Parts: sequence; structure tokens; C-alpha cells
Amino acid sequence: MELFSVILEEIKEVISKVNESDFIKAASTINKERRIFVDGEGRSGLMAKGFAMRLMHLGYNVYVVGETITPAVSKGDLFIGISGSGKSPNIVADMKKAKNAGCEILVFTSNKESDMANDADKIVVVPGTVKGDAGSERKSIQLLSSLFDQSIHIVLDGLCLYLSQRDKISNDSATKTHW
Repeated sequence: MELFSVILEEIKEVISKVNESDFIKAASTINKERRIFVDGEGRSGLMAKGFAMRLMHLGYNVYVVGETITPAVSKGDLFIGISGSGKSPNIVADMKKAKNAGCEILVFTSNKESDMANDADKIVVVPGTVKGDAGSERKSIQLLSSLFDQSIHIVLDGLCLYLSQRDKISNDSATKTHW
């Protein structure tokens, strides 16, 4: 179907623009000696939860911000914020709280000029169209932030694959941690 071809081409275009060096730097922040807190809203939040789940499968100590069992952040933890716009008010507030507590901040966004991007220690730009993009900024036939959400899902799954290879975690090992 032509529609699917266009969607796949859009995703391929976005993924091709993700900076490999920034991706490797992001991976360097993730290790098993620290706690990881993942945060996102809406559909990006669902992608964040999927990412947290896969990190758990790989043996990381990971939490989703806002869940009932999520502990307080503390110095040395890693906060990962995921927001296409880089302006999501709740994530910005959570990020400031984490930064004030001494967390390292990693942000995935499409907006390298956003407050989240400017306040991050490390950033990965995933330049997918988001709901606020209009006119010439809108580079997708898809609704709202679908292109960012699809692309961030692939980038985060790619990051987990990279981590599994780096840390020598097999599919069999990850499967044993799956419910």
C-alpha cells in the first residue's frame, strides 16, 4: 500500500538524521551501577515506558517517572526525558527536579532549541515532525506527533540493541527476565 511506503520513507528519513556520535554518548550514560528514571507524556510517554521495559529486560535498574512505585531521584542517577517538542511542562518540571537532585540529564527530542535540550547534559535529536509543527516545518503526512513517536521507538530500540551488544546480553538472557 502506498500509504505505508510513504510512512516508512518518512521514518527512514528521520532515522538517517540521528547523529551517531550523540547516540554513542547517550549509550555511555547508561550503566548498571546507577538508577535510571525515564519520563515522557502521551504517546511519547508510551514509547518511554516501552524503553524502560526493555532496559529492565537487559538488567538495568530502571523506573518510569510518575508510577506509584517510583522512588525519589538522588545524586548520580540518570534522568532520561523524551519529548518531541522538548517543552512538555510536566517533563520540564521533572527534569529540573532531577537536575537539582544531582542527576545526569539525557534528553531525546526533535527540538534542539528547546528548554529541555538546553538544560540537558546530553541530547539526541530525533527530528520527527511533532504536533506543533505547521507550514514548512511540517514534514509529514501523518497526524500530530506520529512521526516523532514512531522514530523515537526505533531509536530507543536501537539503543537497547546497542547496549545488549556492548554488555554482551543475549536474547536468551533477556528473555529470562520477561514476565
